[in-house]
Amino acid sequence: MARYVFITGGVVSSLGKGLASAALGALLQARGYTVRLRKLDPYLNVDPGTMSPFEHGEVFVTDDGAETDLDLGHYERFTGVSARRTDSVSSGRIYSNVLEKERRGDYLGKTIQVIPHVTNEIKDFIGIGDDEVDFMLCEIGGTVGDIEGLPFFEAIRQFAQERPRGECIFMHLTLVPYISASGELKTKPTQHSVKELRAIGIAPDVLLLRSDRAVPEKEREKIALFCNVRPDAVIAAPDLKTIYEAPLAYHREGLDRAVLDAFQISPAPRPNLDRWTDVMDRMENAEGEVRVAIVGKYTQLEDAYKSIAEALTHGGMANRTRVKAEWIDAEIFEQEDPAAYLEPYDAILVPGGFGERGTEGKIKAAQFAREKGVPYLGICLGMQMAVIEAARDLAGVADAGSEEFDHEAGKRRFTPVVYHLKEWVQGNRMVERKVSDDKGGTMRLGAYTAVLAEGSRVAQIYGATSIEERHRHRYEVDLKYRDKLETCGLKFSGMSPDGRLPEIVEIPEHPWFIGVQFHPELKSKPFAPHPLFADFVRAAVEASRLV
Repeated sequence: MARYVFITGGVVSSLGKGLASAALGALLQARGYTVRLRKLDPYLNVDPGTMSPFEHGEVFVTDDGAETDLDLGHYERFTGVSARRTDSVSSGRIYSNVLEKERRGDYLGKTIQVIPHVTNEIKDFIGIGDDEVDFMLCEIGGTVGDIEGLPFFEAIRQFAQERPRGECIFMHLTLVPYISASGELKTKPTQHSVKELRAIGIAPDVLLLRSDRAVPEKEREKIALFCNVRPDAVIAAPDLKTIYEAPLAYHREGLDRAVLDAFQISPAPRPNLDRWTDVMDRMENAEGEVRVAIVGKYTQLEDAYKSIAEALTHGGMANRTRVKAEWIDAEIFEQEDPAAYLEPYDAILVPGGFGERGTEGKIKAAQFAREKGVPYLGICLGMQMAVIEAARDLAGVADAGSEEFDHEAGKRRFTPVVYHLKEWVQGNRMVERKVSDDKGGTMRLGAYTAVLAEGSRVAQIYGATSIEERHRHRYEVDLKYRDKLETCGLKFSGMSPDGRLPEIVEIPEHPWFIGVQFHPELKSKPFAPHPLFADFVRAAVEASRLV
């Protein structure tokens, strides 16, 4: 049976519960334990799949096709444990499950209530797979006191009460703000947050204090006294230069020791932190720098491309190079010449996205990269835009475009080089979709196999001719244009096993030009950079030396 750590937050959101959870998972692994991390989100969406990136940041996709919170990306990057559909749930999913059971008559005519029916559903979810690992880390989204989060707090309170003593602990993350006018760190917000938590029946075992500076011993002792927490379980979490410093920094502060003490695990196995020492060495002792332009449409919120930014950092680690990723709004290129913006960069990346806005700018970015010999990586929509650009400018399909951009029924503005995907093979079954289907959860989601052409650049990069990558899309490049495009130099170097769906395109005569229909960034880790990103940064380093 697993031991449970429930991670909650207070005072304000966005303090870094996900990062703290991931770092704790990494530290427990360093001591030889197995872990799984889980996210419980109070919002009423069934999942983040239909939410705008401006609302919630990126959508992280698991191998089994779940659209989840971006914190699951942190979990994977820090622990290397592949997330599953059962590692993320929202209030919307919980209530949907309860109502489906009620319609089936599972509750035998009882009145359905938050307690016990909703809380029981949450507890059932929390307990999935608890015989598989040593520690289950469950993060509760939002902050204590949020009305929508109350069922989750009640559920974890009940869960801890029902388990044998010593199998569950609570870790609470709060803000200790610095008031410049008085020159003091203030502990009162933390005291009030813990008071709120205790009022609903949860007493924290470990407190993690977020601050923009070191928290002196005096303030920690005061918090321990007023919050009824052991002094050695009050852990400072000041701002860090990089998120990858978190495991080492939290270990120095004693977070993993405090958690194991709360479980009365003594003596604890000694930690092996060589992995994280190497990660920090590669970051702090970079031997150069490259500039990469990310031409996208959600550039006002970097969390919209969180995994891409981190994968570029990992690619830099693989090359002992610092990657300076800079965001450029694709819409700018619809009015202005991209050359003035893109010439200073060593490489160009065009990420995924949905809808027509900004796509003409992405096409121009792909054209610039192709014509100027600048390393180019197109991901999902970024691959489609590269294909459309080649169709227009090389293959003579002047009005090439995507069905995604033709909104009016019966009025076609483009020749659809990219079409709405209506069927595909998943495992041993055929999946069928219609344009009129619900939007949520209906894309081609999760891990699929791709077969790489012998001798292709991508086969050399991967060191294999069969790979598995995660997808999230509902539009595909139409193979009827393949011969025409390949005659012009754009090679289809990766295909689905049945040969029906293009997975990768590349230009062999270009220094480095690759488009992929999948999302390689989702599988990259600091201690295991994704091969595409590692080689993309290598190409950027070479390009920078030619300037």
